[in-house]
Amino acid sequence: MLRCHTLPQCRLLAQPGAGMLRRRVAPGGTARWGAAARVSGVEASPARAAVEGGERTSMAERLRLGSLLEDGLSYKESFIVRCYEVGINKTATVETIANLLQEVGCNHAQSVGFSTDGFATTTTMRELGLIWVTNRMHIEIYKYPAWGDVVEIETWCQEDGRIGTRRDWILKDLANGEVIGRATSKWVMMNQNTRRLQRVSDEVRDEVFVHCPKAPRLAFPEENNGSLKKIPIRTDPAEHSRLGLVPRRADLDMNQHVNNVTYIGWVLESIPQDIIDSHELQTITLDYRRECQHDDIVDSLTYIEEGEEKCTNGSAFAAPHPEEQRQFLHCLRFSGNGHEINRGRTVWRKLAR
Repeated sequence: MLRCHTLPQCRLLAQPGAGMLRRRVAPGGTARWGAAARVSGVEASPARAAVEGGERTSMAERLRLGSLLEDGLSYKESFIVRCYEVGINKTATVETIANLLQEVGCNHAQSVGFSTDGFATTTTMRELGLIWVTNRMHIEIYKYPAWGDVVEIETWCQEDGRIGTRRDWILKDLANGEVIGRATSKWVMMNQNTRRLQRVSDEVRDEVFVHCPKAPRLAFPEENNGSLKKIPIRTDPAEHSRLGLVPRRADLDMNQHVNNVTYIGWVLESIPQDIIDSHELQTITLDYRRECQHDDIVDSLTYIEEGEEKCTNGSAFAAPHPEEQRQFLHCLRFSGNGHEINRGRTVWRKLAR
C-alpha cells in the first residue's frame, strides 16, 4: 500500500489574518508595504477591500506572493523564512523546506481550479472516487536559507506513466537568483474505496495535463541523478534506532493521516548525534509504502550505507571530497508487526565552520 496523505498539490495552510498591514516583497525583490485600498472613502486593507468591494479573488489570493506564470504551465511563489522555521544551525530546517513545497504545490493546484478537499482532485476523479497518493519524494538542498531570507519556489506537474504524475520544484534565493535547492515527487492514482491503483483515464488526463508542460521538463535532468536511485530494503540489525515514536495530534493532516513532513522528522530522529553536530542534510529520498494513523507506534531505523558512489548532480554546493559526505539508509516501521511504512536515503555534507 502506498502512502496516502494531504498532497503537495493540495495541502492548505493557514494564511495571515486580514486587516494587518504586512511587509511584502515586490516582483523585483524590493520590500514594500502593502498599499491600502479605498472603500467608500475609508482607507482599508486589500483583504477588506476584497470583501467589501465584492471582488471574486479571496483574501489569501490577494495577500499571497505567488501566481501562475504567463504560459499557465507553472506556478511561482515567494516566502519569507520566519524565526520559528530555523533550527540549530540558524537556517531553515528541511521540514520547513518540505512544508513550503507542500504549500506552493497546493496553491498551484488551487490556481488552476483543482479541488481544495485535501486530494487535489478533478471533477471526473471525484465522480469516480479517485485520489492521488505519494509514491516517492526527493529533496536536495544546496544552501539553506536563513531567517529573513526570501525564497522563490517554482513548481509544475507533468505526466509520469499511465498511472502516475510527477511534481517538480526549483528553489531560488530571491535576492540573487541563485538556485539553492531542487525537488521532485511521484504520485499514482488510487481508488479511494478499494485502495487499488488505477490507470489515469483519458478524461482525467484531459483535465489534469492541460495545465502541464507539453515537452518534458525535469528539475533533475542529469542522467543517473540521485532522484532515480533505488533504495534497497535492509533486514539486518540497524546501527542506529529510535523506537516507540508516537504521532501527535498536530502531526495529522486534514485527511486524518500523519502528514508526510512528520516522516522526515522521524527519519532524522535516528541519525547519530555526531552527524547532526558536524554535518548538514544535503539530500533526502523517501519511498512511501503504507499509511500511518494517530494510534500507530513507529520505529525509526538507520543504517550506514558504505561503498556507494556519492551523487552530487553537479551542484556547486556539493561536498568537494567524498570523505566529507556521509550516507545512510532508513526504514520506518510499525513497532507491533514490523511492517514497513517507508524506506529512505539521506546524504549529509560536512558543515563549513
